[in-house]
Amino acid sequence: MRSGSFRRTGRILYLTEDPLLIARQLAGENLGWPLAAPLRDDISNDEITPVWTMYHYDQRLARHALVGLVADGGPVVAPGALAAGGFEVSVSGRRRGRGSSREHAPYAELCAGIRLIFARSFEHIYRKNCTNLGILTSTNFALLEALERGESLPLEEFLDEADVLDAQVIRHGGIFPFSAARAAGRLPSLAVRGGPRAMTLAEKIFARHWQGGAQAVSPGEVGFVRADLRVSHEYITPMAASFLRLSLGPEVVLHDPDSILLFRDHLTFVDEVLEQPCLLAAAQELEAEQKSFAATHGLRLIGEQSDRRGSIAISHNYLLEQCALPGQLVVSADSHAPHMGALGCLALGVGATALACSWLTGDLRVEVPATVNIELRGRFGFGVAAKDLMLHLLRLPDVRAGCLSGKLVEYTGEALAQLEIGERATLTNMATELGALSSLIAPDARTQAWLLQRGVARDEAEALCAQRSDPDAVYARTFVVDVAALRPMVALPGDPGNGVELAALPEEVAIQRAFIGSCTASKASDMDMVAEVLHACLQQGRRVDERVELIIQLGSVAVREHCARRGHLALFARCGARVLEPACGACCKAGPGVSLAPDEVTVSAGNRNYPGRSGPGPVYLASPYTVAASAIAGRIVPYMQESAAGLSRETRHAH
Repeated sequence: MRSGSFRRTGRILYLTEDPLLIARQLAGENLGWPLAAPLRDDISNDEITPVWTMYHYDQRLARHALVGLVADGGPVVAPGALAAGGFEVSVSGRRRGRGSSREHAPYAELCAGIRLIFARSFEHIYRKNCTNLGILTSTNFALLEALERGESLPLEEFLDEADVLDAQVIRHGGIFPFSAARAAGRLPSLAVRGGPRAMTLAEKIFARHWQGGAQAVSPGEVGFVRADLRVSHEYITPMAASFLRLSLGPEVVLHDPDSILLFRDHLTFVDEVLEQPCLLAAAQELEAEQKSFAATHGLRLIGEQSDRRGSIAISHNYLLEQCALPGQLVVSADSHAPHMGALGCLALGVGATALACSWLTGDLRVEVPATVNIELRGRFGFGVAAKDLMLHLLRLPDVRAGCLSGKLVEYTGEALAQLEIGERATLTNMATELGALSSLIAPDARTQAWLLQRGVARDEAEALCAQRSDPDAVYARTFVVDVAALRPMVALPGDPGNGVELAALPEEVAIQRAFIGSCTASKASDMDMVAEVLHACLQQGRRVDERVELIIQLGSVAVREHCARRGHLALFARCGARVLEPACGACCKAGPGVSLAPDEVTVSAGNRNYPGRSGPGPVYLASPYTVAASAIAGRIVPYMQESAAGLSRETRHAH
């Protein structure tokens, strides 16, 4: 057990909107609370630790804490400045820790000396990672005032916002001491409250996987759930493995190794964009560490193709195509794990510590979240895709204010019938951008056809696809969206929530690069959309604008085979596109598709455009339709119905 109180011995860093105030603190000045200047909101994990810092997974991260914060086009915190400043407490505004589930962000802060973080609100995974690492968190700024007065804070003050299990983790000082206490039987047993009740699909999945059994569960219930699959990639495996070694020594026995899948899908093309020899060496170290861990524990590593350059698949695509089933519960060290929710699978993104513990125990500690229903009505218009719907949702004021933080999303409604599985995966994939814990769609006839195509027996597929929410299940909230009213969207640089209708762009945006790839936009359905646009333009004698580089990156070997069968690969080549084998490096600045200079403008079908994530240049997010049309035009434009005139019905991609 940790000490029963927190007494500040270091300094407090206030992350304000005014970068000069931050600079003055880094230079030695102490500010007091309350502040005259507003605190900085929406600090993402990409700002706490930029993607290139993920090549490190140990104490070296201390030097890189907060170096991604930018103001007026320049960095706010220099490398090593946080650690050198003697800071122990960090303070910011709302939605701290947005975006990626990577634990590098709070771990870097911990390594730099931070022991307590205040924020107006936290994103769910970031706060859970802090708790797992032993960092205290609070939204109670009265405690901050007490610290400023030099008072000691009882540990109990940090338990008010925690569930029963998280409170135990906090008391023990982190997830590994907590897990040791659990293994020794020193924790009180937990009983499920109440009896049978109407449940959402997600609640039913939690109940079926509940350790100790549960007829039903309710939002707020805490316990442990068994995982059908536990997944990691080369950025996270070495960190999780190092946590296990530090906590338990080298002789670690993993639970059910056959249900653990490791992927090499992020760094396959990193040598094409990474110029710093030290970082390239660190990337190679990550690959070697993952291979060693897989060999030591007999784990399946789905790596690179043997006959050509590229990965076998991006993990989320592979799992959707070959592994995930309706009603399963999957734990993954990647925040886009809800990709599998397209099949009615509940997939949870977690940090490295939670993943490492799941490798040991086979389960995951959870608090059952409330479910929000997003009901989709009407029919999608021409040139409007699931990505446009997502960019619309992300710009809603309530969503931007964090109303979905820590909740589950279930998509329902008549419009879903128009969306094939790949388009549904675009919606569920981006749960983390919404701030949600996960998202899913109840299986239906399309799901059953998908499973049959995968080789699942008909009777099994029918049984799996019978799962759905009870008619009288209770949702925390319902959003109703008329998809017929949607128009092609684009997210302005800096945040996926900066969505505007394409027609409302204030000025013409010339582009130098168009990227179609990442887990969100490398599926067969995405390739069909791109092929429709390029085929229409080729019929009119138009190819990719000579000033634009169009990169199309496939999501898996299966997607390449689909493209070859349908003639897409030849079409892409005739239009002037560069086609890459599977990997997801561009969205984490580790592969082709990233900008190389601050004035290079990219339009991307990926999922994130936080500053610096895909290079120094501005990144606009849009659907595959829009990105392909923009590559032809040389500027950001929608795919117009006139462009498709003369195409046969068979050639067009139908939602």
